[in-house]
Amino acid sequence: MIKSFLIALQFLTRLPVRLTTQHSEKELGYSLLFYPLAGLIIGSILIALGCLLNGTPPLVMAALLLTAWIFLTGGLHLDGLADSADAWIGGMGDRTKTLAIMKDPNCGPAGVAAIVLIILLKFVTLHTLVTSNEWITLLLAPILARTLLPLLFLTTPYVRSNGLGASLAAYQPRRWSILTIVVTFVLIFLFTGIHYLSLTLAAITIFLFLRYLMLQRIDGTTGDTAGALVEITETAMLLTSAITFSKFL
Repeated sequence: MIKSFLIALQFLTRLPVRLTTQHSEKELGYSLLFYPLAGLIIGSILIALGCLLNGTPPLVMAALLLTAWIFLTGGLHLDGLADSADAWIGGMGDRTKTLAIMKDPNCGPAGVAAIVLIILLKFVTLHTLVTSNEWITLLLAPILARTLLPLLFLTTPYVRSNGLGASLAAYQPRRWSILTIVVTFVLIFLFTGIHYLSLTLAAITIFLFLRYLMLQRIDGTTGDTAGALVEITETAMLLTSAITFSKFL
């Protein structure tokens, strides 16, 4: 289990995790169980950074937090978002063409626009949350977004026959995944209460909507669409929180 946890950290973050031995496909599948914990670590680091930057102008703090966020994840999910945006626009409703565009390493105008918009939205919402001293959202967004990944692999066919995502889907421990997802949502509710329920609802709504789009277009999911799910979910949660708390500023 420890190795699966390290695999999750190595894949989802750029923290200095080094595995000395080759991992098995089973260990890779079990790493999905630790995705929420990886999100907790990311969120905790961002909050710790926010504490260190206490007294810094809000705009500067928001910019540094966003930079750290991207650095921590290595832009992994932004890449998936860009590829998905290019594929959805360029694929023009065709499944085969959409999947082919996702494999193209080049980033088209739709992908660039998607990245710019997501970063812009995260920046302005972070500024709002920093100004209102609202830090819980910064913890919940990475956790819930990464909790949705095992849920996505659990409920949605993986459409490619090879690659990392195929191994994750094939060797995912279904019962343990369900338990992990349920426990994560329950713990979040117990620790945050009804006050932050809107963030959970936003995450679930985004999941259902994007999953529907994936099934309609490509009959399932890929690593790129999973990355897009993370970025869009995080942004939706930040927006929901910023809009909610801005009413009290």
